Parts: sequence; structure tokens; C-alpha cells
Amino acid sequence: MLKLLIIIPAYNEAENIVRVVEELKEKVPQYDYVVVNDGSSDNTALICQQHGYHLLNLPCNLGLAGAFQTGINYAYQKGYDAVIQIDGDGQHDPAYIPKMMEMMETGAYDLIIGSRFVTEKRPNTLRMLGNAIIEWAVFVTSGQKMTDPTSGMRIFGKSLIDTIAHGMDYKPEPDTIVFFLRHGAKMKEVQVHMRERVAGESYLSMGRAIGYMIHTCMNIFVLQWVKKK
Repeated sequence: MLKLLIIIPAYNEAENIVRVVEELKEKVPQYDYVVVNDGSSDNTALICQQHGYHLLNLPCNLGLAGAFQTGINYAYQKGYDAVIQIDGDGQHDPAYIPKMMEMMETGAYDLIIGSRFVTEKRPNTLRMLGNAIIEWAVFVTSGQKMTDPTSGMRIFGKSLIDTIAHGMDYKPEPDTIVFFLRHGAKMKEVQVHMRERVAGESYLSMGRAIGYMIHTCMNIFVLQWVKKK
């Protein structure tokens, strides 16, 4: 059985973090977890400390990429075989993690992605149009079809943990996934369902979503080509 670490980046998730961690402990107690408090200005860190949660407490806000890499570096140092990121807002249902780990434990894949659209149709919304455009960009640059390129529910295997831990610019974004695919990483998508945020406020507004789509496509087509593995 592979040793998995669940990374929970959390920025101002005081209203959600207890529910998220307690659900993990209930549904997947066989896996380790760590909350990466990303310099929250609310009581996220204090709540984690009061509940005795496993916590990495960043002194300032580094953003999702910095929190993610902090968790990856911790996993590398502790010798984990795989990591998965679970959002601190409760969007990701941990009940799907064992199914995703089954695929990883076959040894055939380096990356398992929890996708909303493997067997289900993508809804016709403006945000999903952006998702489809990024999917097209992924296919054009990597030659591989990815039905849900913006999904943050991804399991990275040991080889990718090692690569990310030794690189300063590997962010948990589609352009990084494309980069790995172009360098031989094997990927598998598993059907999952995502939930809506229950409490707190997402900082991905419609305007930011459009900006994210444009920025991501630019990264896929341009910036990733200068990265060194």
C-alpha cells in the first residue's frame, strides 16, 4: 500500500476547516493529512491548533502555489509515495480518494486526476467554456485529452513529488500538468463529483475566471516551453 499524504492548503478557511478535516478523518482515516495555513488573517491556524490538527503554519500569504509546494516539500522530506491536494473549502469529497489511489497503486500512472466529466457531460456555462478552451490547449500541446484540466483534485506519484520538490516554479496548474505530460508522465482521470463552497467566499469571480483562462492558455502555449525538468 502506497503512503499517501493529503495536503490541505487553507487561506482564511475558519468557517470550513473543521468540517473538511473531520470529514477526512471519518472517510479516509487510513491516510495522513496536513493543513497548510497560508498566512490566514482569520482564525484558521488557531482553530487547527485547538483541534490538534496536523498543521504547517506559514507566517505570510504565499498563495496557492506556495502552500502547495510547502506541502510537497514536507511530503518529500517524510518519504511519502503520493500526495493529493484537497481544497480547504470542502469542494473535494474525500470519498473518491481510495478509488483514485487504486489507479495509482497499479504502478501504471504518475498522475491521477479527479474529473467531473469523464462520464458526465460538461454544462453549457461561460465558465465551462473556459474549461473547454483550456482542454483544447492541453490537447494541442501534449497530444493527450484531459476532460477536466482545471480540477484541483490530483494525486501526484513519487517521481512527480521529487520533481516538484526540487523545482521553484511548479504550480498546481494545467500548464504544469501539460509540462509533465510532455516529459512522459502517465495520466489517468477518474470520475468524481465536486461540491459547491458551503461557507466563506471564493476569490474566483467571473472576471477572475476569464482572466485565469487567458493566463492559463498563455502559460500552456508559451511559458511552459522554457521550463527545465
